[in-house]
Amino acid sequence: MEKVRKSNYSIDKETRALISLRYKTITKAINREFWNSFSETDHSRYVGSYGRGTAINVSDLDILVELPYEEYKHFNSLAYNGPSRLLQAIKKAIQETYSRTEVHGDGQVVVVSFSDGMRFEVLPAFKNIKWGVWDGTYIYPDSNMGGNWLSTNPKAEQEAMVRINNDSNGLLYDTCKHIRTIRANYFSSYHLSGILIDSFVSMAIQGWHWLRNGEEKGYSSTSYEQSLLNYYNSISFISIYAPGSGMHVNAYKDWDILGKVLNKMAA
Repeated sequence: MEKVRKSNYSIDKETRALISLRYKTITKAINREFWNSFSETDHSRYVGSYGRGTAINVSDLDILVELPYEEYKHFNSLAYNGPSRLLQAIKKAIQETYSRTEVHGDGQVVVVSFSDGMRFEVLPAFKNIKWGVWDGTYIYPDSNMGGNWLSTNPKAEQEAMVRINNDSNGLLYDTCKHIRTIRANYFSSYHLSGILIDSFVSMAIQGWHWLRNGEEKGYSSTSYEQSLLNYYNSISFISIYAPGSGMHVNAYKDWDILGKVLNKMAA
C-alpha cells in the first residue's frame, strides 16, 4: 500500500530558484515583444500544478502570460488559424532569448524544454472583456482542428485549492502530490493530467483531513486511500469539474491511469 504521507513532497530550494529565474526570463522576453516592457513579472502568473501548489520535482511548469487585447483582435481576424500563428509569435519572442533551447508550439501552449529536463509550458492569454468589464476569465488559443479559442479561470481554481487545503489541514496538497509521485514511480510511461488529479481529489476528499493539534483520531472502517478509490468507482469521467471555476475537465484519456494509481495506493 502506498499511503499518503504528511508534508513529504516539497521542491528543494535550488530547484525553486532555477524555476524562478527561468520564469522571469521567459516573462521578460514576452513583455519586451508585446508590451514594450522589460518587466520580469508583469502580465504573468504561474498556473497549472505549480500555481495550484500541487507540483513535484517531475512536474511541468505552466505559465499564463497575458497579452494586450488588441493582439487578440488581430490574431482572431486572420483568415487561417490565428491561434497557431499566435503560438508561433510567442515562440519567436522566446527564441530571441533562448536561441539554443528547444522551443515549439503544442496545441494550446509554447513548450520550452531545457537540457536538464525542466520543461515550461507557456499559455498566451487575453482577459475576457464583456461590456467593458473583465469577468475574471482568460481567452487562450487552441491551434487544433483549424484553430479556435477557449477560456480558463486559474485564479478561481487556485483560491479554491487553497481553501480546501486549509480545511483539510494540508491533506489536499499532500494527496495531489502523492498521486503525481506514484504516477512517476510506477506508471511513468502514462500521461496523467494535473488538473484531473487536483479536481478529482478536491471532490473526493469529502471531509478527510490531517489531525490538528489536540485532535483525536476517529474510527473508520475504510482507509483514506480506499475512500478515494471508492469515490473513483462511484462516478464517471464525465463528472469531473475544476474547483472554483466549475469548468468541466476532460478526463476521458487519463481516467484509466488515475484508476491504476488509486488502486496502487489502496492495495
